[in-house]
Amino acid sequence: MVVGENGVGKTTLVRALFHQLKPRHGQIEFAAGTRLGYVPQFRNLARDYPLAVRDFVALNLPLKLTPWLSKKERQQVTSILRQTNLLPLADRPLGVASGGEKQRAYLAQALLAHPQLLILDESTASLDNEVKYELLDLVTKFQMAGLTVMFITHDWELAKHYGSRFLHLTKTGYTTGPIAELPASPKGGAE
Repeated sequence: MVVGENGVGKTTLVRALFHQLKPRHGQIEFAAGTRLGYVPQFRNLARDYPLAVRDFVALNLPLKLTPWLSKKERQQVTSILRQTNLLPLADRPLGVASGGEKQRAYLAQALLAHPQLLILDESTASLDNEVKYELLDLVTKFQMAGLTVMFITHDWELAKHYGSRFLHLTKTGYTTGPIAELPASPKGGAE
């Protein structure tokens, strides 16, 4: 878990992980060939967004010369849609999907590339409580199967519920440790 209030550098950290920003000090290194997955903060797509859920998820397949999916690629997409509970919605336009369904589509798209590190960048920020927990329960299933997850949030309750370790960013520095040592609130005091 990466936690902290708005403006302390959580998104800057994500941009540095994806080499969109160069750190001022030190460096960020991954083992050769490490695959990263990314689930962004909720993005409200227009109702007339033309791609079906299945087609949106398939956008994360490797580029190739043919405009259609092979049998193996269709099977991969169907499998990840099933695992993220999106198969019944596969042919629905993504633009008319609910907020939680859209976030699951982003998750499915990220998982399609079989990442070794999945980064959730405030991906529950605009969801209601029930949907937040449903999404993170789903992510936990993948985590239990061996996926490393970095969840970036300013939601202390979610961090304490789902985290095992934390990195707490503040305007003046950071602290890290087991989730049991995470301060009770962003300011570090009692709630």
